[in-house]
Amino acid sequence: MMVADRIREKLTRELAPQRLEITDESGRHVGHAGAHPEGESHFHVEVVSEAFTGKSRVERQRMVYAALAEEMEGRIHALALSTKAPGE
Repeated sequence: MMVADRIREKLTRELAPQRLEITDESGRHVGHAGAHPEGESHFHVEVVSEAFTGKSRVERQRMVYAALAEEMEGRIHALALSTKAPGE
């Protein structure tokens, strides 16, 4: 399974997002530390979820990192996040 698919599966299960966009930005980082020649190492993820309501930006990011702990220890080198509650 591709990394983006695992991200989608885990965040959908953990956060039940209303909106989830995953962009593989690995092509922008070719030659940088942590970049893999085959890609799937640098991602931008936008999540809108009711689970974020009342949470700070840091708490929201921790929720995402917890859901993706296995991927962060392995394949993902960089993860840019946009985390919002509905209506934000």
